[in-house]
Amino acid sequence: MSTIAIYSLKGGVGKTTLAVNLAWASAALSSRRTLLWDLDPQAASSYILSGARAKEPAQAVFSKDLAPEQLIRRTDIERLDLLPADASLRGLDLLFHELDKKKRLAKLLTGLARSYDRILLDCPPGLTETSDQVMRAADLIVAPVIPSPLSERAYAEVIKHLGDRADVLPVYSMVDRRRTLHADALARHPDWPVIPMASVIESMTVHRAPLGSFAGKSSGGQAFAALWQGIERRLAV
Repeated sequence: MSTIAIYSLKGGVGKTTLAVNLAWASAALSSRRTLLWDLDPQAASSYILSGARAKEPAQAVFSKDLAPEQLIRRTDIERLDLLPADASLRGLDLLFHELDKKKRLAKLLTGLARSYDRILLDCPPGLTETSDQVMRAADLIVAPVIPSPLSERAYAEVIKHLGDRADVLPVYSMVDRRRTLHADALARHPDWPVIPMASVIESMTVHRAPLGSFAGKSSGGQAFAALWQGIERRLAV
């Protein structure tokens, strides 16, 4: 089992869009038994995948030693399950601090290894106790970066914070190649994967479905598929 975290210091950079579409690609294109674990209290991934609300709050997995399997929900996509988020995760940083268990998330993920081939984590933004737990647990961190100075600065801060503790894959997201600022950024990092800005990607929240399930042949759908293939190759090294 491999764990892929979708993480950014900044919000609004396309993190949830990446998480949902990569989870779909894992299940549908690679036929992997896949779990998307939504750790963001905004619960955007949970909303898109139409996950039913669990009987227990999402934080109970950490605070009550509740088995994650008790909160996991099936999605309409074969081989893709969801561990949904809710507002209780707003207190997760404080809980991790009080528990003083630096590898609590990693331990829970180890327990899920028998059931899944790939686990993707949709992480909240910020350098927090939660992000530190994620960085210890993930085999690969996918970091969306908008081609702008502020977003690139935030990515540099993440790399500075991590040092050599994690494998990080930067991905340019919400890219409009017609914009000089974006074109210049892509020229500086021609090896970074690119996800375009497109109205069909924005319509995911209307369809409440991953792009591959309704517009897989679009430029956005093809970009997500290519990114996932690159991730699989990276994990195999």
